[in-house]
Amino acid sequence: MKALEYTDYGKAPVVAERPVPEAKTGGVLVKIAGAALNPLDTKIRAGYMTDFFPVAFPYVPGTDISGTIEAIGDGVSGWKPGDEIVARLDPSQGGAFAQYAVVSADQLVRAPTSMPLAESAGLVTVGGTAWQILFEEFAVASGQRVLVHGAAGPVGAFAAQLAAQAGAEVFATASAADADYVRGLGAATVIDYRCARFEDHLFDMDLVIDTVGGDVEERSLKVLKQGGTLIATPMPPNEERARQAGVEAKFVFHASDAAKLGHVAERADHGIKVRVDRIIGLEEGADAFARQAGGEAKGKIIFEPQR
Repeated sequence: MKALEYTDYGKAPVVAERPVPEAKTGGVLVKIAGAALNPLDTKIRAGYMTDFFPVAFPYVPGTDISGTIEAIGDGVSGWKPGDEIVARLDPSQGGAFAQYAVVSADQLVRAPTSMPLAESAGLVTVGGTAWQILFEEFAVASGQRVLVHGAAGPVGAFAAQLAAQAGAEVFATASAADADYVRGLGAATVIDYRCARFEDHLFDMDLVIDTVGGDVEERSLKVLKQGGTLIATPMPPNEERARQAGVEAKFVFHASDAAKLGHVAERADHGIKVRVDRIIGLEEGADAFARQAGGEAKGKIIFEPQR
């Protein structure tokens, strides 16, 4: 099979030939239809995540896949060849950017039927992160006021959609070019961060989701109501500063969980959508990594390994 791999941190990924793996006990062999590129993949390649996700070389990157079960290993029940699935692989093991992968059966989730199978790979990490923020670290409810920073980005876009589906009043920051897109996600108010300061216009937020970082964290404390919550994804927020402001601050780093992904896939069948930047073959891997690392991608870059 074809796979995208690199041989050391910082090296450009190249297409290589590898043997097709065999389904092991407790796992299934998946023919991969789509594999989504994440910021985490570029950070692992750059060597920034060695303390958390050490890898062995040559390494096939990628965690987020969609595809069709090709073969079943011993001890697996409830699944059969031909079933369409989405799943997240262990980042240290990688393996998504290839034509086939072996997946533990307890990580399998039935793919949503409302979108092309390849595109559903774009739900996995970003959708799971947004779910974790809104329903595990917080309990979003109808009528609450939720501000999403970076609402045009992958995690922000899912958070805006999920919050709107839950009945929250969604506010967002984004560029003017993305304003219509973000309104289409369910945001009632979109503030252009390039020409307006959100803290001059917003107040009494129950929840602020910060996917941007920098001074956005400190400025966000001013728009939260007393007892409100700030949840950040770029880096851990200053909890002491939050306490002094009378609010709670949390950090979220995505944790793989099939049950959580199952909720996201179900929401996809009720209108949650993936913004796709481009769908490409494995041979475009080096360019895709550069585009993702440079912040140029508008939505998810998705590989179709069978091309």
